[in-house]
Amino acid sequence: MEEKIKLMLVAAALLFASVPGGADAKEREEAAVDPRGQILAFSCASCHGTDGKSVSIIPSFYGKSPEYLEMALKDFKSGRRYSTVMMRHAKGYTDEEIRLIAEYYGTVWQNNN
Repeated sequence: MEEKIKLMLVAAALLFASVPGGADAKEREEAAVDPRGQILAFSCASCHGTDGKSVSIIPSFYGKSPEYLEMALKDFKSGRRYSTVMMRHAKGYTDEEIRLIAEYYGTVWQNNN
């Protein structure tokens, strides 16, 4: 039993040692989108689509930058941009949640190309 545990520890150490580190790992980490944004974006998907491509009369925002989407959501939240539905939705999110949603939708389309 002790030998099996030692063998498993050695195997785990070799596995972790073979994972690339340094700049590559940092680049992957920076490129990864915070999963909280995707979770929050689920509520947007029923109208705007999972990647921002709406199939109905609801406006699409596929291809828009995270900065544009964040500004638009904050404008809805503050009332600077009018929409009966979006004003209500945006008011339900904190500025951090808005940033996460904008980051998700502003980058998800790049992963689909």
